[in-house]
Amino acid sequence: MRRAASDPAEVEITRATVIDAAPLGELEEADAWLERACGEDRELMTGAALELLNRAVAGHRVASADPWVADADPVHATAFRVGYGSGEQVAEGDWESARELPRPESAAARSALLAPQERVAAVLGGREVALACEELALRARGDLAHGRGREAALQLSVALEAALAELAAWREVGDLGVRLEELAGLRPDVAAASEAALAGAVDAEAVEGPLGRLEAALRARVAATRDAV
Repeated sequence: MRRAASDPAEVEITRATVIDAAPLGELEEADAWLERACGEDRELMTGAALELLNRAVAGHRVASADPWVADADPVHATAFRVGYGSGEQVAEGDWESARELPRPESAAARSALLAPQERVAAVLGGREVALACEELALRARGDLAHGRGREAALQLSVALEAALAELAAWREVGDLGVRLEELAGLRPDVAAASEAALAGAVDAEAVEGPLGRLEAALRARVAATRDAV
């Protein structure tokens, strides 16, 4: 059928399958595994699969030198399934038995306190500003969430220094002065994590704590800006 010029273009969908090669045994055992994978072990199973998938995505991003290849995020997936099948079946993206899982909710707790649409309008209208440290902190969070601890530690180091410079303009607003002092006090720990990252060894907790405090300061800056309007 010939498509009219006014018809919307088709949207490409990427399907990715993560396969665990460990055998599940007989059908009853496989069904019991699927029950656990959709229930008590769901977060463990899906988290491990997502981590492996994004390792492949990161490898492709670096190998192709394409910065626009984005990490997979189940929040934006059309469907998210877990199941089992024979080797031939799963290699073709098919299943013997599978269930669709509910998509996880977006991490709203790390979003700005303004509704996203409102803040976008404020930024576009020149009433608000998006800081470089916010983008850097988001990249650090994304790296940490996808198991790239070294990258997260290095991103955090730059994000912290950018935040200390950029947030200085709001030092007298709300409690930003106190928060800036706290962030400045985190410099030694963040620098140590960054040095460890360069040496190849990173403790995710050493990144999580300071990153959380930086994100809290950035949310406070957004809230203070909103309240001042």
